[in-house]
Amino acid sequence: MAPTNILTLGASRNIGYFAAIRLLDAGCTVTFLLRDLSVFDADETIQKYVKARKAFLLKGDGLVQEDVKHAWEESASHGLEGKVDLLLFTVGGKPSIDIRRGAVIKPHNLVTQCFLNAVCTMPPPSKQPYPKVITISSTGLTRNSHAALPILLKPLYGWLLDLPHQDKLGAERIVSHVCDMEWDPRDGPKENILPQGWQDFAGLPPKGSLRNNVLLVRPALLTDGECLADKNAKKGDKPPYRVKDVNDGEISGYTVSRKDVGHFVAQAVLEKWEEFGGKIVNIAN
Repeated sequence: MAPTNILTLGASRNIGYFAAIRLLDAGCTVTFLLRDLSVFDADETIQKYVKARKAFLLKGDGLVQEDVKHAWEESASHGLEGKVDLLLFTVGGKPSIDIRRGAVIKPHNLVTQCFLNAVCTMPPPSKQPYPKVITISSTGLTRNSHAALPILLKPLYGWLLDLPHQDKLGAERIVSHVCDMEWDPRDGPKENILPQGWQDFAGLPPKGSLRNNVLLVRPALLTDGECLADKNAKKGDKPPYRVKDVNDGEISGYTVSRKDVGHFVAQAVLEKWEEFGGKIVNIAN
């Protein structure tokens, strides 16, 4: 059964937003945790679903654990049997460019800390089964993934995007723990990304407890292009992007649009969890 009640962090724009709209269109209920509720004031699509009581806008900050805990509770109140079926986590910072350090986000571990807050405040299994989780990372972060990058992208990933990517590695490290996936410490993240003793934090699901519940998506370099999957669907063709389980090897690809990644995420939630749940996948054109 596809998830129907969804909590989103980071869905005010980009991949999370595009996926959330598709999920709302499919009849799901979506609760958005937003630092600024006015972000959707002029969004007719979101407002339509707010009026229909399918979209719920909640003010809060993913960096504040109590706000995230409240978001779980609020989202649960909108679901059948008072539970949340899925966490859609697409938090990402808006980087600035430092001529010495490359792209910089504030705080430097934004994604990691928000994700840690989300999993540590997740309703315990005594209240409901652990929800499914989808989180977005990037290709090129681990040693194997970086080796598979097209040669022209390696300097971009190796220097300019290194700091934001270290942050995403922190979230991936948390995923590896709660899913009991193998993790090579040589892949990182750097010491200042995860707080000391994080594996013993209160509320963190035990090692391996989310083994089949998490889908970690690693897109190629993201673009603002149109959703080619929608165009192909009108012609009866398959989506134009490639998706590959990292256990079967890495994808070597340059780009993929945020809208196409949103399309894949929605498809994974609604139709293909049995195929992709519990996996790390790459996606690229």
